[in-house]
Amino acid sequence: MQISNSQRARILVHALPYIQNYNGKIVVIKYGGNAMINEKLKDSVIRDIVLLSLIGVKVVLVHGGGPEITEMLNKIGKETEFVDGLRVTDKETAEVVQMVLAGKINKGLVNLIQLKGGKSIGLSGLDGHMIEAEMKNEKLGFVGDIKKINVEPIVDVLERGYIPVVSTVGCDNEGNVYNINADTAAAKIAGELKAESLISLTDISGILMDKDDPSTLIPEISLSYAERLVADGIISGGMIPKMECCTNAIKWGVNKVFIIDGRVPHSILIETLTDEGIGTMFKRDDSDE
Repeated sequence: MQISNSQRARILVHALPYIQNYNGKIVVIKYGGNAMINEKLKDSVIRDIVLLSLIGVKVVLVHGGGPEITEMLNKIGKETEFVDGLRVTDKETAEVVQMVLAGKINKGLVNLIQLKGGKSIGLSGLDGHMIEAEMKNEKLGFVGDIKKINVEPIVDVLERGYIPVVSTVGCDNEGNVYNINADTAAAKIAGELKAESLISLTDISGILMDKDDPSTLIPEISLSYAERLVADGIISGGMIPKMECCTNAIKWGVNKVFIIDGRVPHSILIETLTDEGIGTMFKRDDSDE
């Protein structure tokens, strides 16, 4: 479909208030799911990030990379074991996690951003002791709970006009490396940065009243409403930890948090620069605003 010049102009004018709202503010994007695996979706995400950066949004990209970690472990003949949905991480696995996340995936994303005309610097939770962690549970090995976030390296990169790309590995004062949940890390980082918004790319359209019916999408959820949805069983299973990351980010100082469908091309731009938006927005209770 061809777009005329006048249509292009109307689109840009329509986006102007949103551009003004986000200009100079920090947006943290948690990158995962199919949008990280499918090449066309990856291209869409990277283009969205570069565009936001070029119009003055301070974008921070936080990523995990579970499938690629599993692939690398399979290549070296190491079995992957999960307990309660978390990867059991011994010393050897922790080394693979560091190699894949802080090396292959992180530098690959940095390269893609720069190929699309952006400026980017890759960071890991080890840089500047950014993500300080401790062992979550001995039976899980080097799976970490976050003790402290130091955002100075991220702020330094932002102030120099670059997009920080952060891989979610952490460390302790003894030099041990930990595998960190990317949703939790993104929420903590966004909270410490007092970000305008946290956008979590997922493989679902958002929070649904009926998980089997996409038309029952809940567009906005306050903190108190989120608690009721859990109590009523609307939010259950694996969605509870994701919801907790969203609500915790709000409590830690993020203005708004979005769960959006990364399978939809340019979903980041649809959420940030249009009236309609896409997905579910978490916000403070009206009484707290």
